[in-house]
Amino acid sequence: MRAVRHHTYGEPDVLTVEDAPEPHAGPGKVRVRVRAASVNAFDWKLRAGWFQERIRLELPAIPGKDAAGVVDEVGEGVTGVLVGDRVFGLGDATFAEHAVLNTWAAAPDAWSDEQAAAAGLAAATAGAGLDALGDLDGRTLLVEGAAGGVGSAAVELAVARGARVIGTASARNHDFLRSLGATPTLYGDGLTERVAALAPEGVDAALDTAGSGSLAEIVAIVGDPSRVATVADFGGARLGVTLTGSDAATAATLEAAAEAGSRGAYTPRVEATFPLDRAAEAHAHAQGGHTRGKLVVTL
Repeated sequence: MRAVRHHTYGEPDVLTVEDAPEPHAGPGKVRVRVRAASVNAFDWKLRAGWFQERIRLELPAIPGKDAAGVVDEVGEGVTGVLVGDRVFGLGDATFAEHAVLNTWAAAPDAWSDEQAAAAGLAAATAGAGLDALGDLDGRTLLVEGAAGGVGSAAVELAVARGARVIGTASARNHDFLRSLGATPTLYGDGLTERVAALAPEGVDAALDTAGSGSLAEIVAIVGDPSRVATVADFGGARLGVTLTGSDAATAATLEAAAEAGSRGAYTPRVEATFPLDRAAEAHAHAQGGHTRGKLVVTL
């Protein structure tokens, strides 16, 4: 099969398209004929070697942690899905013609393949972060980094849960946040004062999706670390906040996102798409930062 691989750690130009062995669905898993896969910050950081001490890649490696496609193999013990079903979800080595998914849900008809791919890791991570904060109905939620892939998913999913959302982003993304249903504000110096002006009654909970070093200030804004979660700051435990991510997501997390998508309450945002042959360009774009929504590679 055709796949994107890298034989060494390095910059985006280490990625090449070449032939690779096909994977097969083991017990409890499904294989899909990939139609689209999204680029996540974790993907390019892993390729660049940021996590070498904690995560040992078997090189050559195929990047990608989520995908959308059509099921073409069903592993032993799997129920509720058939060959030919269109799904999206989480797996490994998804920048390839075939990929194995560990967690998945049916892709709603309302989403294109590109949108379904963009929803995978973003919705799983955002959903797990929101789940950690409990019932959000009628509560005011602060989302740090609200215009990115995970942040924008968190905004829409939180609004669908009945939250009033204040989202931080650069000024150029404020209209985008309004379109998602959030009240925008700038991140950075002065955040406490800006949030107080927007929510004089206080903020009930917060979700950090940026990992920009603002977590201590966010805890002070909320007033209780137990009501703050982060999916991006691995040092958050020192402050008593909840550290969560896609590894806490279940099929139910993805199904909830798909249900919201089916009724128009959540539309995965795709900034740009790239064919498989331009995967290195997609990684370079993601590595540059300031992506609105997700970048998607199509097959």
